[in-house]
Amino acid sequence: MRRYGVPEPYEKLKELTRGRAVTEESMRDFIQRLDLPSEAKANLLKLKPHSYIGAATELAKSVDVAVKMMNRQSSF
Repeated sequence: MRRYGVPEPYEKLKELTRGRAVTEESMRDFIQRLDLPSEAKANLLKLKPHSYIGAATELAKSVDVAVKMMNRQSSF
């Protein structure tokens, strides 16, 4: 939502989820009501908890690089 300049995106999501069960239907309705391009909505609707990995791949690579650097430094 930030990518498309939606004002207060975190607050909008918090309003949806605070104190309520989040269901596939409620998320779908939330996404459909957003002021986003159709392509962005379609991409969001494709996300599923069991398949979404976000930045995990890049974060894991960063950790691997950091560990290798630390290992090299400790061998001196």
